[in-house]
Amino acid sequence: MEFASVFHRATDNYCYALDENQLIINLKTGYDVKEVNIVYGDPFANGILGGGEEWNGEKAGIPFKKKLKNQIWWTTTIVPKFKRLKYYFELITEDEKWYYFEDGFVSEEQMHLKGRSRQCFTMPWLNPCDVNRTPHWVNDTIWYQIFPDRFCNGNPSINPENCLEWGSKKEIGHMDLYGGDLQGIIDKLDYLQELGISGIYLTPINEAPSNHKYDTTDYEKIDPHFGDVETMKELVQKAHDKGIRIMLDAVFNHSGYFFKPWQDVLEKGRESEYFDWFMINEWPLTKEGGAAKKGQLYTFAFFDNMPKLNTNNPVVRDYLVGVVSGWVRDYDVDGIRIDVANEISHTFCKELRAALKAIKPDIYILGEIWHDAIAWLRGDEYDAVMNYPLAGSMKDFFIDKSLSGEDFEFMINRCYTNYMQQTNDVLFNLLDSHDTIRLRNVVQNMSEYRALLTLLFTMPGSVCIYYGTELGMEGGFDPDCRRCMPWEEIEKGKYNEQIEFIQKLTGLRKTEKLMRERNFHFPSEYENPRIVQFQKIGWTEALDIVVNSSDEDIELLHTEHGKVIFSQHLEGNILRAGGVCIRFYEDKAQCS
Repeated sequence: MEFASVFHRATDNYCYALDENQLIINLKTGYDVKEVNIVYGDPFANGILGGGEEWNGEKAGIPFKKKLKNQIWWTTTIVPKFKRLKYYFELITEDEKWYYFEDGFVSEEQMHLKGRSRQCFTMPWLNPCDVNRTPHWVNDTIWYQIFPDRFCNGNPSINPENCLEWGSKKEIGHMDLYGGDLQGIIDKLDYLQELGISGIYLTPINEAPSNHKYDTTDYEKIDPHFGDVETMKELVQKAHDKGIRIMLDAVFNHSGYFFKPWQDVLEKGRESEYFDWFMINEWPLTKEGGAAKKGQLYTFAFFDNMPKLNTNNPVVRDYLVGVVSGWVRDYDVDGIRIDVANEISHTFCKELRAALKAIKPDIYILGEIWHDAIAWLRGDEYDAVMNYPLAGSMKDFFIDKSLSGEDFEFMINRCYTNYMQQTNDVLFNLLDSHDTIRLRNVVQNMSEYRALLTLLFTMPGSVCIYYGTELGMEGGFDPDCRRCMPWEEIEKGKYNEQIEFIQKLTGLRKTEKLMRERNFHFPSEYENPRIVQFQKIGWTEALDIVVNSSDEDIELLHTEHGKVIFSQHLEGNILRAGGVCIRFYEDKAQCS
């Protein structure tokens, strides 16, 4: 047996409470393992620990599995009768059987040695307050990310002095200001509602000298070029009236250069009461090439104008928690996105969650983390993270033509076995953002563009459209990905076809529950390597999703049973190259 391929731990995404009664248990093995059984029971069923008891549990098969690149992911659900569980695994290959315990592998012969220790895996107690609970409304939400300075200028009277004419420059500069504001967002709420949007994620709106506002000057003040408190309250209220929630961006890893506490440090040095608010290793700072010598001052990346806040300091934590609590109380926002969420202290994250959930229990706390984030998703810090690994995997399939439909399956399964099911339900799924190259600049043509967006709308979690993505807006890496929204061209109807395409997807996502279903069923064999096909199965019904990314047309099977509810380049039962098709089956047994 491939012992090195087998892994389980009785914590995190391998063993966790789904709710107050159900326990999810997952296991990885190599492909040589053909059958897995779990032997489980109450830890005290045969006596107390150390009391000479001979513990024997109940054996059950683990029928559900997902294929990863080099391993199989086995999963089962158990309801412990007395809220606790002791267990081990029986692994069966074609010619041998092994037993997997917390301390390793045991052979059949060793299992029958009287008195030999068996260090079982243990879930000590299912405490309801420890269950990872995520806000249910997020799974139904279709987000729209807005970079305020580039979305819409609704109040020219508050434009910055050096404001450029809307969309006037071909090449976007890092320092450009175009005058987009909160009033502009209010003015376009009808547009967003008609598009099918039910959540708006705003990049920072607090006072800062830049166009992106990630260099905060004042956390308690809205940037005057965006509006004021009353405008913000009006935006939230009018959005709520249209069934649209609002999420704000919180920049707590670092401040801006003109943040008053940092200015006080620059003036007074170690005598400043704010000196320990920042991560300063050496003082005074020694300038090298106009910047502090590396290692003397920690910052965001290596930008000296963004000094790193010390969230190990309880005074800093109290201040920042108070700031964001005020946003929630004053504006009634529904979510908080944490910038550079993996660099602030876990202690701060826990305190922040406790404070925000006390104010609004169903608030959505989202972390910007680009890698495996299980350490922040145990139920006491963030609800979810921005799902950049999913975005990268999906785009890779269209960039790298050597990848097959089975590779796509491996990538998707990897992304959705990293976390707990309740986390998967509220992941923030996207294909581009203010930090990435625009999706249209990644793919070769609009067929691939639409195929990727269709796949995005079938993924578990919530969906986010970056402003302009509904149009197929182009843009390279930052700052080119932050172009002005072309409202004049939109109003002339230039993008009607693409907008209607997105409206169909948002409508389908809202009305068809299986589009949001967390479970995938991929085919056992792949006849054409460039076909992506999977099913989403409900109690009785099913969806069949097919994307033809090959260079040839394919014939769809079982068309007589299914109803086509969404398609591109489908003629009869022939799906043209570059086409997508979603079929609904009332009887899941008839799904291909």
